[in-house]
Amino acid sequence: MPLNLNIKKVLVCDAVDKSCVELLEQHGINVTYKLKLPMAELCDEVKNYDAAIVRSDTKITAEVLAAGAGSLKVVGRAGAGVDNIDVPAATAHNVVVLNTPGGNSISACELTCILIGSLARPVVPAGQSMKEGRWDRKLYAGTELYGKTLAVLGLGRIGREVAVRMKTWGMRIIGYDPITTEAEAKAAGIEKMTLEEIWPLADYITVHTPLIPATRNLISTETLAKCKQGVKVVNVARGGIIDEQAVLDGLESGKVAGAAFDVYPEEPPKSAVTKALIGHPKVVATPHLGASTSEAQVRVAVEVAEQFIALNGTSPKYTSYAGVINKDALAHYQ
Repeated sequence: MPLNLNIKKVLVCDAVDKSCVELLEQHGINVTYKLKLPMAELCDEVKNYDAAIVRSDTKITAEVLAAGAGSLKVVGRAGAGVDNIDVPAATAHNVVVLNTPGGNSISACELTCILIGSLARPVVPAGQSMKEGRWDRKLYAGTELYGKTLAVLGLGRIGREVAVRMKTWGMRIIGYDPITTEAEAKAAGIEKMTLEEIWPLADYITVHTPLIPATRNLISTETLAKCKQGVKVVNVARGGIIDEQAVLDGLESGKVAGAAFDVYPEEPPKSAVTKALIGHPKVVATPHLGASTSEAQVRVAVEVAEQFIALNGTSPKYTSYAGVINKDALAHYQ
């Protein structure tokens, strides 16, 4: 039985590319922009709409979902993570939560590869030294990626894309994922292993998992102790997957030779540990730029709009809502 959620009015809470609004309006859906609303105002507003679109700034809490009960049917995240949406509360109120998991895959993958390269060749501090008038050729000697072993933890879209690219640089790619099969890993040029097999082999480790209880502090003091002396780590996934204090300690002891972070447990960072990590001379830090490309912004904007239209069941062209996180909520409309 086809769905028809009858989405007529959409509230856009965070800045999204105009292509999203244009596509929704072409299909008879009215769109209102109200950005960065305080919590109380958001609760007042949400009851007037069938759906809301957010990025990472707006928090869709249990309070917001309770305020929208009876009217709000869908919350769309123009991006991959849904950390800022209370999914259990949404399900309890029959609110469908969806994301755009494929929209920023290439952009996040490319940033990961660039950060791996910047750990091998210290272009960031070398470039800064040049701007300051110095000529430190010997100070910024690096290492080749060729022949080194890269461990990819999480073999979803982004992890596999990273593997394919870094393999062309001559790296050996090993990886872990509890769901991906050995055949799927092999197709991307990855040797699938257990975590215990991976730790002592990796020269570089990059994480591409969601942040869930099983992956929080996946890289910790305990796991780093099993790694090679001088291992390098990269996190372009979610803050909290890598224990920042463990990496900071490892940088000081020499266990960790370098680290690159694009994401943090708190954004913007406020904790003393995170600030110390960002300021460390062997760390390359960027302000959550994984999806910050013009191509990704268009892609996620269009993808969230396409899924809203598919949920209305009014278009023969747009029929997929593959980004739905809580399929139990969908059952209410079938």
